[in-house]
Amino acid sequence: MRIYEEKELATFDFWGGAADNARRLTWSELETVESILADIYPDGIDATNLNDLFAFEFESVCDWLGLTEEEVLNRDE
Repeated sequence: MRIYEEKELATFDFWGGAADNARRLTWSELETVESILADIYPDGIDATNLNDLFAFEFESVCDWLGLTEEEVLNRDE
C-alpha cells in the first residue's frame, strides 16, 4: 500500500545522516530546495528517495543553493 502525503520540506522527518544535513540548512534554504525539487519531481518524491538525497547527494543540494557542502557542514548547529 502506498500512502502519499503533501508536506513542507522544512517539516519532513529526515532520519540518519540526512537529518543532520537538513538541520544545517535554514528555513529559507529548505524552501528553496523544496521549490527546486518540485520542478525536478513534478509528481513528487517518495520519503526514502528524499532522505537518500539529503544523506548521499547532499553536495548537489548545496550546489542548488550556491553553497559548498563544506560551507554548510561547517556551520554551527
